[in-house]
Amino acid sequence: MKKKQIGGLIIAAILFVAIGVASVLTNALTDSFSQRMLEESAEHLLTGGYDFQPPGKNYIAIVRVEGTIQEQTESNYFETSSGYQHTTTLEYIDNLMDDSNNQGILLYVDSPGGTVYESEELYLKLKEYKETTGRPVWDYMAHYAASGGYMVSMSADKIYANPNTTTGSIGVIMAGYDMSGLYEKLGIRYVSITSGANKDSSKMTDEQIAIYQSQVDEYYSKFVGIVADGRGMSEEEVKQLADGRTYTANQALENGLIDEISLYADMKEAMSEELNVDEFYELESSKNTLSSLLAEVKDLVPKSEAQILTETAADMESGVPMYYAEQLQ
Repeated sequence: MKKKQIGGLIIAAILFVAIGVASVLTNALTDSFSQRMLEESAEHLLTGGYDFQPPGKNYIAIVRVEGTIQEQTESNYFETSSGYQHTTTLEYIDNLMDDSNNQGILLYVDSPGGTVYESEELYLKLKEYKETTGRPVWDYMAHYAASGGYMVSMSADKIYANPNTTTGSIGVIMAGYDMSGLYEKLGIRYVSITSGANKDSSKMTDEQIAIYQSQVDEYYSKFVGIVADGRGMSEEEVKQLADGRTYTANQALENGLIDEISLYADMKEAMSEELNVDEFYELESSKNTLSSLLAEVKDLVPKSEAQILTETAADMESGVPMYYAEQLQ
């Protein structure tokens, strides 16, 4: 065999081995990377997309209540849920109670309120934090701290509001839609077979309205009591202010609903000096590589008419009692 042929065979063999080794290494690295992304995503789902990693020294924790206070929305592979996250926030406060380096909570509220259930549960969790640790909670109101947003603020030792804050709206709303007229025009007949006259609320009777009114009155009475306790006022004094109206920061200060009007930076500085703590900490999103990539893909996929209709229906009132302030559009 000629030397050139032998040399070519050797080179071919070397290339074959090199390609094989490279392929094995590539597959191994790809599997490792895929496994790591899946592990990240699994952890991302379990934690709601947030990690508790406080500093190893004394700090003040910032707890944000932004958006509608409601049941936690699901986090998925495509994205980290935005807005107020109820379960994550409660777990965050639990972690703060167990951390001796934590010296207090700065409650940052920018919310028009939300459901009765979640609003009161958050309020009670903040009260538990204070009673368990003896540490203070200071509250700062941003754009809105109304209704349920005002209720959670009642857990605070001091309440500050931005000069342009809208607050108050102490009251309860339970709303829904009567679709019977629309159904009739569309030729749709609603049928329900119930065990009692008040099981079907598709067409509200006077008796049913009275039943729901009694529930709203009960929640309202509880709200008034929480405000009276939080602001050191009598229930009669609170009721004079609690007809559902909102207040500007100046009006709230004049009526004893807040303690001071301040910019956020100035409030943080005052709290830092009071507690002699310079460090502030808050949860940050732990959005991972896979969820970031898939979020970009999701944004490219157009929504179907069914999806749009479903999302629109979800935004409509559902009859759930709420500490919520309707916002003018």
